[in-house]
Amino acid sequence: MPYLLTILAYLLGSISTAILTCQLLGLPDPRTVGSNNPGATNVLRVGGKKAAAITLLGDLLKSLVPVLIAKALGLSYGWQLIVGFAAFLGHLYPIYYRFQGGKGVATALGVYLGIHLWAGLAVVGTWLFVAKVLKFSSLAALVATLLAPLYFYFFTSDGWLTLGLLLITALIYWRHRSNIRNLIRGAEGKIQSGDSTKN
Repeated sequence: MPYLLTILAYLLGSISTAILTCQLLGLPDPRTVGSNNPGATNVLRVGGKKAAAITLLGDLLKSLVPVLIAKALGLSYGWQLIVGFAAFLGHLYPIYYRFQGGKGVATALGVYLGIHLWAGLAVVGTWLFVAKVLKFSSLAALVATLLAPLYFYFFTSDGWLTLGLLLITALIYWRHRSNIRNLIRGAEGKIQSGDSTKN
C-alpha cells in the first residue's frame, strides 16, 4: 500500500493547477508569460488574486491529501515524507508536461502541514511574515523552507525526518537559483498582481 500511494502521489503532484486554472479562466498559459513558471506567484501576475488563490490551494492540496492518507493509514513519519516528497517531485518534474514544472513552494507547504500541523503552520507563518514585510515571494519561500527542518526538529525531535526535509529545502533553492541571483543584484520583482516582471 505505501508503494502504491507513493506512485499515486507523484501522479497527483504532476497535475499542474496553474495551467488548468489559466485554461479554465481563459488566461494565458503561465509557461509563456511573466516568469514562465506554472506557479501561484506567476498566475497572480497574469490573472490576479482569484486565479492565484485557486492555484495556491490546488498545489497545496495535491501533496497535503496524500500525506494525510498516509497518516490515516498509520504510516510512519518516514513514509509520510516519502509520499509527500513524491507529490512534490511530481510538481517539479511532472510526467504530463515533459517533466517541466513549477518551483514547488505551495506543494512543499502541503507536505509540511500534512506531516505535522504546528510545524507546518510555523513554516506558513514565516512565509507570510517575510512576504508581508519585504514583498518578495521568492525570499519568503527561501527563508521559510530553510527554517522548516528546524521547526520540525523542534516539534518532533525526529532527526531522520529533519534530514529528509533538508532535501526539499535543497530542491527549492535549486529551483529558485535565478531568483537568488536577482535578489543579489536587486532585480527581483516584488509581489503584485498584473505585473509581468520576470521573477
